[in-house]
Amino acid sequence: MKKDRPIVAKETALPWTPAAAAKFKGQRILADAQGEFAISWRACGVFERVALGYLSFSSVLMALFARNLAHPIRLIAVQAFVALLILLLCRVYTRSEERAIRDGEKIATSFWHFWRYWYPHLFFLFCFEELAHLVHLVNPGWQDAKLIAFDYWLTGVHPALWLEQFATPARNDFFQFTYITYFTYLLIVCGVLYFRRDWKAYWATMTYSAAGYVIGYLVAMIFPIQSPWFTMAGMWHGELHGGAFTTAINFIEHFGRVRGAAFPSEHVAGSVAALWGAWKHRRWLFWTLLPFAVCMCASTIWGRYHYVADVLAGIVTGTLGYVVGGWLMRLSEAKRKANWGFVAQEATGFGARGFQSPPSLSG
Repeated sequence: MKKDRPIVAKETALPWTPAAAAKFKGQRILADAQGEFAISWRACGVFERVALGYLSFSSVLMALFARNLAHPIRLIAVQAFVALLILLLCRVYTRSEERAIRDGEKIATSFWHFWRYWYPHLFFLFCFEELAHLVHLVNPGWQDAKLIAFDYWLTGVHPALWLEQFATPARNDFFQFTYITYFTYLLIVCGVLYFRRDWKAYWATMTYSAAGYVIGYLVAMIFPIQSPWFTMAGMWHGELHGGAFTTAINFIEHFGRVRGAAFPSEHVAGSVAALWGAWKHRRWLFWTLLPFAVCMCASTIWGRYHYVADVLAGIVTGTLGYVVGGWLMRLSEAKRKANWGFVAQEATGFGARGFQSPPSLSG
């Protein structure tokens, strides 16, 4: 009887061609990029997810309605670049914080901490200025006639024209001053929270604003409004003359005015969202800022920047931002606690201790 011999399979060496090497290198780069993206995404807070969600959704709209844009590919590329910057900043900030825990805080730690917490203001500015290219993304025509009719139905007059009879240099300058205060509400509220190191309240307030702005941006893309400044340009008896604040506003509007995106008023929406943040986290600050915010709302009509409908829609949008942003923050907090509880339970099973409470929310 023949003894069975083991069958030895001969190994066949695959030739390592340049094409195979390039393919392997490409797969390695792709895997590294996916890993870095996953780490960067985990470093993002609720605010970043709202911001990146807006950039993604608006980019999809640009692709769908590319025929209505002069340079759709350029705009989408800019969106992608901004999203990459946000992810990169969050990643670098996380590394900086880890290094600070290990080696102690340095100048670089403070530098990246500052930019991580204050870059949202630049993001809002970018998105608003970008709307100049997106107001006719969906609808090619202006819709001001509808809001003019609404204002007249609501008040019995054309508010901006009617208010002109009360204009004086002193009143003009007062209302232009209150109009400028729009830029300060979020800075003041978040500045107080930043100084107090109340990071959870800080990012909650920033998220309220982000949600409110995003809602407003999307509405502006669908329902383009110019503002009374343009539609009633030939009906004024003259310009609104004033002092230093009027001059400052004229300078800002000359270089930064966006034609369109007046509905809802992003000035009002952003201010209302910030005020809701003050109401929630620093009630005394809410009552301090409220009189200025009320005057600011009136100034948008006095200065011919908005219709009454814009202001009312801005109040609703800012409030929606507070509601939606608050819901997202609570959802994120509940998910984080659930994940941390699971980790604590698993670790306790191996004899670990010290998992009594999750770490504080930072973004």
